[in-house]
Amino acid sequence: MDEVLVGEVTHYFQAISVAAIQVTEAELRAGDSIRIVGHTSNFTQTVRSMQMDHRPVESARSGDLVGIELVERARVGDLVFRTLPH
Repeated sequence: MDEVLVGEVTHYFQAISVAAIQVTEAELRAGDSIRIVGHTSNFTQTVRSMQMDHRPVESARSGDLVGIELVERARVGDLVFRTLPH
């Protein structure tokens, strides 16, 4: 599976299963497949929606901080990769 690093988890809101992700590389779009990787995290999911400043957005670029609802728990420092089709 080919992957591109797009960012890092800066906060996880457990009550609503949302991660704040600082986009540091490339671009992230709604509909992209991502993989969250850390010491105890390793899962893949589709980005169903993203929010920036409590407003829905379709994409995020380097420097943006976005909130994404996750299917599993993430931890601060986990890396976020966009998975690429073969």
